[in-house]
Amino acid sequence: MTVAKESQDEAKVDNNTSSKDIIFSQLELWSDEPPLESDLHQEQMILLLNCIKWYWRERNNFYASGNLTIYFSETEKTTEDFRGPDFFVVKGCENRPRKSWMLWRENYQYPNVITELLSNKTAKVDRETKKEIYQNTFQTPEYFWFHPDTLEFKGFRLSDSKYQPLQANEEGWLWSEELELFLGIYQSQLRFFSRDKQLIPTPEEAERKEKEAAQRQVEKLKARLKALGIDPDEVE
Repeated sequence: MTVAKESQDEAKVDNNTSSKDIIFSQLELWSDEPPLESDLHQEQMILLLNCIKWYWRERNNFYASGNLTIYFSETEKTTEDFRGPDFFVVKGCENRPRKSWMLWRENYQYPNVITELLSNKTAKVDRETKKEIYQNTFQTPEYFWFHPDTLEFKGFRLSDSKYQPLQANEEGWLWSEELELFLGIYQSQLRFFSRDKQLIPTPEEAERKEKEAAQRQVEKLKARLKALGIDPDEVE
């Protein structure tokens, strides 16, 4: 990662001040994350975001994003202490677009749930370094990781300040107390499932399902009319 870019607001800095010493604590900074490793990783991140946003579409007290910088320096320095989880959810906050997540501008709220998408390049950091940061510094209640290529999938719940592995159900899914949803693999992708084990759809899947249900109702009505000796095509 590089030093974060400023927002459109400009900081007035003395000519003798080194750029490394600047603290942009009052500016809304841009996220500064590298691209995800592959199309599979990008599609997986978007899938999780689309599903949780559709499922919580009537809520306005959460924020979900992915590959977005979280700045968490205790001294409000933006040149140190920052991470960009591949997917995260913060509950109990304003649901609005952001350029980044600056802890000191967000009532010092850390994510409630984080999911990292493993790759051969990042797996060691995700399993070790990030896990330690999310456990000890963020104290994020739940941490999951998923490898889009190998389908490696694990989850942890914070208990007594330590991450404890979550136990899978008979389908191999893991329950998230924070989201009140299961996370599990479906057609080689990480998906959400309801408490009664229904797949949480994307907006497109939900729309298609509604159309299919409406078409079934039409076919049932046509069948009833035919049973009464009425030609459905002649009914206005």
